[in-house]
Amino acid sequence: MTDPELAAAQAYVRLLETTRAVLADARQAPLALPLLTVPITEADEALRAVGLAGNEATFFRLVARLRTVLPEDRGHDSRAA
Repeated sequence: MTDPELAAAQAYVRLLETTRAVLADARQAPLALPLLTVPITEADEALRAVGLAGNEATFFRLVARLRTVLPEDRGHDSRAA
């Protein structure tokens, strides 16, 4: 995985984690859009930088590879991610 590909996958994972955190509390859901603006923009820019915008299959293979090596995922079944 190249550095730009890694950056794109990491940006997506941050977006995913932020989205989960914001939406975990139903009372915060109306506040979700402003809280997600920065990670959405970061992920979009990172995808465009490596030419993966619109190429979801390749992108999600990169994310799957990243998720198998993250420390918080150790001990979990990476196929469940």
